[in-house]
Amino acid sequence: MDATSASPAHKAVIQRLVDDVLNGGRLDVIDDLYAPELAGDAKQWIAPFQISFPDMRMEIIDLIAEGDTVVGRFTCSATHRGEWLGHPPTGRRFEAIDEVSIFRFREGRIVAAWGIEDNLTRLEQLGLR
Repeated sequence: MDATSASPAHKAVIQRLVDDVLNGGRLDVIDDLYAPELAGDAKQWIAPFQISFPDMRMEIIDLIAEGDTVVGRFTCSATHRGEWLGHPPTGRRFEAIDEVSIFRFREGRIVAAWGIEDNLTRLEQLGLR
């Protein structure tokens, strides 16, 4: 698969990550999307967040793909229903928190991911700062 034909397929993987895993709660799908050496780490990050914020909704704002890389800009909204970062549930909601992630692909699967989130605004909206 050349870089041009890979880009739409890589973007489709991120769409599935958002739809099925992050919004749909299907951790089993991670094994299809991530390389085996990274799938366990992804589950360890996503599972506790889904427990803390079970109604989480991620929205894709932009997906830009080139070669083996996809950059995504997202917003995230959810209600704090379980312990998070040592904080008991507040029952408060955060809305439209900005996130940017960079995903690297090999053989159609995510092999590396980096991200930045506006956690200061998230903490403020939850009343934790």
